[in-house]
Amino acid sequence: MVSGTYSIHQTFILICNKVVNFSPLIIGKMFFGPAVMSLTQSEDFEDRAGVHDANTGVVVNIPGRYSLSNRYDSHGKRRVFVCRAINLSPSVIVLAAPAKGDIGERVILLLHHLGRVQGVVSHNFDQGFAMKIATTKEGRRILAAKIAWLEAHKNKKTTDHRRNGRFIPTNTRSKLILANGRVEDCFVLDLSDTGASVSADTIPVVGTSVALGNVVGRVVRQFAGGFAVQFLEPQSRDSVEKIAVLS
Repeated sequence: MVSGTYSIHQTFILICNKVVNFSPLIIGKMFFGPAVMSLTQSEDFEDRAGVHDANTGVVVNIPGRYSLSNRYDSHGKRRVFVCRAINLSPSVIVLAAPAKGDIGERVILLLHHLGRVQGVVSHNFDQGFAMKIATTKEGRRILAAKIAWLEAHKNKKTTDHRRNGRFIPTNTRSKLILANGRVEDCFVLDLSDTGASVSADTIPVVGTSVALGNVVGRVVRQFAGGFAVQFLEPQSRDSVEKIAVLS
């Protein structure tokens, strides 16, 4: 029987030796709406403040994915990262995100409920960055209406199509231990007692054994910007965040 918590050395040994078959996790799909506007179409972008005052926005927890204009993979394709929007206003979106860009770097964001949004990095912080939105006055008006709808409905119960009650950890940063023993920083998009959605510099192939923090699992699916890990054994919901999320 495999327990849930190991030292890094023990974790690496288990990754090298354990062979387990898994059924895939059921990962919810994200649906994206139409584009807001491109930077070249922006009429009132330049006069917007660069640093967001969180008091003017709506506190949210919305999944998405994004790319930065200066981040490319080994094949020359733009990297895609998963993220969570944590504060919204018609001018700025604050993201909990694994990769931060340079101030002024262009961002393309696909966000559940809001669709495609473009802008630039306006401020970086420990867990992510703020993105100043580029859109027209009409686009900003539409965005404000969508945000108002989200504010009105965010406390209503929604249907969770993922099994075993996924949730967002308080700290989204953790350590990913790969089969070759390399340890990478990673971003935990969501977590449950049976697995997690993760974004990291390395995207392991499906079937690869890894450890998220001190919990051993196997990659069961890749998606844009990350991958899904299923744990070798179900964990206690009360303790899974403590052992899987290590800053």
